[in-house]
Amino acid sequence: MPVNDNITPISLGRGILGISPVILFLMLYVVVSVYVGDFYRMPFSVALLCASAWGVAISKGTLAQRIEIYSKAAAHSNIIYMIWIFILAGAFASLARGIGAVEATVDLTLRLLPPSMVVPGMFVAACFISLAVGTSVGTVVALTPLAVEIAEVSGGSSAFMVAVVLGGAFFGDNLSFISDTTIAATRSQGCDMADKFKANIWLALPAAVVTLAVYLIENGMTPVAPVNGGASPSAWLVVPYLIVIVAAVARMNVTLVLSAGTVSAVVIGLSQGHGLLELCGFMGGGIESMGGLIVITLMSAGMLGQVKACGGIDWLLQVLTSRVSGTRGGQMCIALLVSLVNLCTANNTVAIITVGSLSKEISRRFGISPRKSASLLDTCSCIVQCLIPYGAQTLLATSLAGLSPAAPFRYLYYPWALAVGVILSIVVIRRKR
Repeated sequence: MPVNDNITPISLGRGILGISPVILFLMLYVVVSVYVGDFYRMPFSVALLCASAWGVAISKGTLAQRIEIYSKAAAHSNIIYMIWIFILAGAFASLARGIGAVEATVDLTLRLLPPSMVVPGMFVAACFISLAVGTSVGTVVALTPLAVEIAEVSGGSSAFMVAVVLGGAFFGDNLSFISDTTIAATRSQGCDMADKFKANIWLALPAAVVTLAVYLIENGMTPVAPVNGGASPSAWLVVPYLIVIVAAVARMNVTLVLSAGTVSAVVIGLSQGHGLLELCGFMGGGIESMGGLIVITLMSAGMLGQVKACGGIDWLLQVLTSRVSGTRGGQMCIALLVSLVNLCTANNTVAIITVGSLSKEISRRFGISPRKSASLLDTCSCIVQCLIPYGAQTLLATSLAGLSPAAPFRYLYYPWALAVGVILSIVVIRRKR
């Protein structure tokens, strides 16, 4: 008997057709890229364009109505807010690099930390900042430029360093009391944040320790080169990044964080002899560099809006809840539900909200504690969000680094370690935990 009787039955053919834009996108981008052995050959935007066109084609209604569905999804307030963050991030990152703030901060980092601890230190910093600010996006904005510059100075892999930041960013996003995913998961399941944190820490902390050990080993195999004994850049150039990090840890809104960093960079740039028009040129170049990312974000949101309108998400809910049996089966169903919906929405908070009430009903029927179901919702959505190349965090990080969205994938050890932890928790942990 289906767990949710309120879902209108959707046929297999209609359901597969509903999620076909996502399937087409993955085939065009991931499968083709793997086949040719190069993730830069198939443009990300072209794969999304084809999938978006297909989504419009399979929708019901007139062409104008189909395009309206696509456009409304792309113009959702959350998407526009994310675009403002991209614009501010591009302006700040380019300005900070232009005045020498990135180089100065990297120089200071390499002087303070022994070479063997630079990569592990970056991971720990990302974990701490994301835990404090409750947002993976804010952590990515604060640390990605530094991570990329460290890679360039040391001759290391930028994709590897970006993956280090992404893994740490999702560690805190999964655990923080002020994270929107935590709030959505606990409210939908009716449990206290402290209880959900206790359940999550047994998954996230071991995964982080394993990941840290891997980074220690890999950093030992390809050590970061120490800085030479030459003159250091002006210490004042570090201030914009200190302001960004301190403001983020103080839980300021990410737009205010970036604005504060940008204003401080302008002031310091002027004091260092840069002209105002030169500084504006740095910011303008950074904003323009975000154009491709903004287009990808809009097309992703529109395509996924078509998937929802065509019943693809409802079909997934129907299929996964049709044969739930036993406590472990219920837990696995919750994990798969939120993972697949996150795959179709590219937003972990939206995925949690979408399946929250259904997951609560599954938990009630099969004796799963609210803290366990909330933990599964939050953890599994973060795993998928970290791994998909079209998630906002990965798109922003790789855009700042000038990389393909798929480039960090092979180095994303934390989400895979976390996935193993989730599976073990379902298979071996007792029913009432």
